[in-house]
Amino acid sequence: MKQIECHDVCYAYDGEPVLRHVDLAVAQGEAVALTGPNGAGKSTLLRLLNGLIFPERGSYFFEGWEITKKLMAEHKYSKYFHQRLGYVWQNPDVQLFCSSVAEELAFGPAQMGLSAAEIDERVQDALELFGLTRLRDRAPYTLSGGEKKKAALASILTMNPQVWTLDEPLAALDEKTQDWLVEFLQALKAAGKTLIFSTHEDRLLKQLADRQLVLNSQHEISLYGSES
Repeated sequence: MKQIECHDVCYAYDGEPVLRHVDLAVAQGEAVALTGPNGAGKSTLLRLLNGLIFPERGSYFFEGWEITKKLMAEHKYSKYFHQRLGYVWQNPDVQLFCSSVAEELAFGPAQMGLSAAEIDERVQDALELFGLTRLRDRAPYTLSGGEKKKAALASILTMNPQVWTLDEPLAALDEKTQDWLVEFLQALKAAGKTLIFSTHEDRLLKQLADRQLVLNSQHEISLYGSES
């Protein structure tokens, strides 16, 4: 069984198609790149995979469960789902909302019901890994672009999801931060995590992706590379 499957998925905004008859399957541990022109539907597909929107036609399955609005309204399943699958938005300002970096990193584990000691340990480990310790009490909106990206990534890491979805992860980062992020994503892949990311960057295709899914200007998807 594939970890993620979409069958004939269609979605439209205000009657304008954004995804047309999308079929895809992703196995656990794969690194899959979503590419294509701006407006082709890459971000929409990532939002759909994260249960933020739902197919108007077709079906989306995560670990054998069909993800529907009704299922995601069930608190117990929704909580499980968001523990298993993390989403790093292209713009960190959309993702970061707590009053300090440390609170941001603690929010997800707190929602998971972890003990205070476990939360503190995860937060401290993530702060050190991402070089954010000196910024733990800073408000996220005061950080630089690269620091915000690291805080967003760290807030997902503290929940330790099996699947990471990332929208243009290298966007608006300087070369040094891009190098660091590529190494971090390679480490996640080596640890067996599933990665699904949109990108315009050749280096991610060459250094990270097992295969490439191309959304064209007609909002249809084509497969490059063999399926697992």
